[in-house]
Amino acid sequence: MKDFLLEILAWWRGNTWGTRLWIAMNGVFVGEDEFGNQYYRSRKPNGPNGRERRMVTYAVGFAEASSIPPGWHGWMHYRTDTPPTETSYAPRAWQKPHQPNLTGTAGAYRPDGSLLGKGERPRVTGDYDAWSPE
Repeated sequence: MKDFLLEILAWWRGNTWGTRLWIAMNGVFVGEDEFGNQYYRSRKPNGPNGRERRMVTYAVGFAEASSIPPGWHGWMHYRTDTPPTETSYAPRAWQKPHQPNLTGTAGAYRPDGSLLGKGERPRVTGDYDAWSPE
């Protein structure tokens, strides 16, 4: 019951009933990425600047835009008209594998000296003079 009410009222947690209704009435399934996110487009060009609307339903259960991989990101933001399922998208040799934003999680970057990081802050050397108003 709790999940049902959250899906109706809490838009920030992911797919709502409005999203499900729009997809059922107007959406065309385009593809799915390696994380399980599903992508849709509208049947008619009624989106921004007369283009089709593009939507994603997140597999993680909450709306986290950084979980969209680079190939799908380009399609979602109208940088390309062909989704990665219709082309052979391959990342370049210098590109790292996609990793979602980890801010606020246990996997977030915490440098030495930060409040939540391990270790101690490095000692200040004598090459720095603090500013003081005169």
